[in-house]
Amino acid sequence: MDFKLPVIAPSLLASDYSRLGVQVDECLKAGANWLHCDIMDGHFVPNISFGPDVVAAIHNHAPDAFMDVHLMIENPDRYIDAFSDAGADIISVHAETCPHLHRTIQNIREAGCMAGVAINPATSVSSVEHILQDVDIALIMSVNPGFGGQKFIESTYKKLNDLKVIKKQQNIDFRVEIDGGVNHDNIEKLVKHGVDILVAGSTVFKAPSVSERITELKKIASHIPGSMV
Repeated sequence: MDFKLPVIAPSLLASDYSRLGVQVDECLKAGANWLHCDIMDGHFVPNISFGPDVVAAIHNHAPDAFMDVHLMIENPDRYIDAFSDAGADIISVHAETCPHLHRTIQNIREAGCMAGVAINPATSVSSVEHILQDVDIALIMSVNPGFGGQKFIESTYKKLNDLKVIKKQQNIDFRVEIDGGVNHDNIEKLVKHGVDILVAGSTVFKAPSVSERITELKKIASHIPGSMV
């Protein structure tokens, strides 16, 4: 991934859908080149968000943006091609919904996308340890998926430490993404724990100015030793 790290990835789930194009432009203007799309089906998580058509509309509006598609849905294999065709650059699937996870990761790559594996707060890192060498991103949910604006779960830091150990022991290179409850107060600690991609929803889109808030978050990250913003 040819991006300066850590990355601030605004979660469009928290955006004002009536002003989606405007808010996407505000994100890009502030230097947030990743756009995080949370796809929810009302089954795996208790909410419904949007599908491939909206992802395609966003991609067509901002073709240079990196489309980070997070499938919080049952039977994700059925929709991999649709989201790839819509413009997804990376597709992350939940280990909890994939009985044949390795095959699903292969299907994502065959569709022409980078691949990520995601786990819920109650799922241990050890459950995906043997797939980490095959993915580009390990996405750690730091809230229970389904709704924005939730409080960060503090036990997430233990998982981040576990990932650092696995990366070192197995000498593998994947990026760590965190999704849920990211804000001014915890960005520094998250980056110090090895997070490369910080998904921020309510923190960004509930601010008086989307672009100013992203600039603030990037500024915080840039003062963390070892960061490359």
